Amino acid sequence: MAEAQKRLSPSTLKRRQRFHPKRDVRPAVLAKANRLVIWVAAFIGLAFLTVIITQAMLG
Repeated sequence: MAEAQKRLSPSTLKRRQRFHPKRDVRPAVLAKANRLVIWVAAFIGLAFLTVIITQAMLG
């Protein structure tokens, strides 16, 4: 029993970081920001493709 407690001591195991409401950003806010970043990246990619296709058709 003593060996099992030695193996599971807090110093050897990494402590799982818990959500701290006053210190951390809320997970919902992070998810919303991630969605916004994906939308912006998709929009920029589509605009880039549109410019390339337009130039290929005109030139």
